[in-house]
Amino acid sequence: MPHNCPVLDELAGKLAGKLRFAKLNVADNPATASRFRASRIPLLVVLKAGREVDRLVGVHPSDETEQRLQRAIGI
Repeated sequence: MPHNCPVLDELAGKLAGKLRFAKLNVADNPATASRFRASRIPLLVVLKAGREVDRLVGVHPSDETEQRLQRAIGI
């Protein structure tokens, strides 16, 4: 994971085995950033079975992010 993001690092540990996290440096991966329409960062794209089910743009409180992740994956 190239960049430090304490909220996502914490949630990755808390939701281990239920959810997979991946970080992407948009400067190093412009094609992938374009594919996910990453025009603003930070950006969290939630995929389920390969389909986008939620998107959070900007900084959000940890509890809000966790609730949206849990809702998106059905836990």
